[in-house]
Amino acid sequence: MKAADARAMTVDQLDVEVLKLKKEQFNLRFQRATGQLENTSRVREVRRDIARMLTVAKQKRTGNEPEVKAAPAKTERPKARRTAKARPPKSSRSKPNPKNRAKAKKSKK
Repeated sequence: MKAADARAMTVDQLDVEVLKLKKEQFNLRFQRATGQLENTSRVREVRRDIARMLTVAKQKRTGNEPEVKAAPAKTERPKARRTAKARPPKSSRSKPNPKNRAKAKKSKK
């Protein structure tokens, strides 16, 4: 469930929903312990839904509900141009490993 759905509920409805989710969480724990749980991701979803419901309920009780703002319109930004990277002068480059150079010579023959 999304937070927007939870904000549309009353505090009593949120409390009832939390109880339902806690019962489901209890059943999921038993299923996992007995090896019968097929959808393991549901445990995580339920845990997060409970936290979400409790958070919204607490915000409603204290009067600290956040204002829901509309998403800002996306604006097109110009794409950044890639520039060629300047290579350092040859003198400052690290020298190749002599063992690798010997292998390269052998492979050329």
